[in-house]
Amino acid sequence: MLTRKQHELLMFIDRHLRDTGFSPSFEEMKEALRLRSKSGIHRLITALEERGFLRRRAHRARALEVIRLPEGVTQRPAAETPAPRAAAMPPNVIRGNFAPNLAGQKAAPEAAAVHLPLYGRIAAGQPIEALRDQGSSVEVPLALLSSGEHYALEVSGDSMTGAGILDGDTVIIRRGEVADNGDVVVALVDDSEVTLKTLRRHRSSIALEAANPAYETRIFGPDRVKVQGKLVGLLRRY
Repeated sequence: MLTRKQHELLMFIDRHLRDTGFSPSFEEMKEALRLRSKSGIHRLITALEERGFLRRRAHRARALEVIRLPEGVTQRPAAETPAPRAAAMPPNVIRGNFAPNLAGQKAAPEAAAVHLPLYGRIAAGQPIEALRDQGSSVEVPLALLSSGEHYALEVSGDSMTGAGILDGDTVIIRRGEVADNGDVVVALVDDSEVTLKTLRRHRSSIALEAANPAYETRIFGPDRVKVQGKLVGLLRRY
């Protein structure tokens, strides 16, 4: 027997799959269920998997599959609200001295797409700005962007594959120094290492959490971690 929240989430995922052809993001699920953090969605999905209602397909972004619906549900429920547009999904490790004054590019409101500066795979100890090809940029649909400045990063590594972020993906980052608990952020550690991870605050410490069980969660004092931006989108070429 499902709890009320488990039932609501299963119905929302099923409706979203039928409406759009792909599963909703964790942000969309969090908003739909009016939860305060994405960790609650993780727990609900795990419970639905254990009960045989959902299946997660590994190494694919937003890859949830409804296996079965609760007894007594014989037809698709009427949509209560339109499914939100795709939201941010989470990324990987990039090393280097990430300059705090790194410039971004504001999106032009009248444009259908905008060219963002692309900062590629970088080596430890070298600043992103020194390695960036000044002519390198990526075209991003305006719908993926919000207010503020944005830039793109090429993901290196597999530490966030469980969140659908793969080696070689391009992630879109909104510049900023503030992030909520559970957001995926660009974090500057000890002013020398840059990593893209899920941010968790635990009292007087900050945890940078991977989405791959092969990687341990890293714990730091608050003075050792600076937020450099927040993930708002992902691009992938096939």
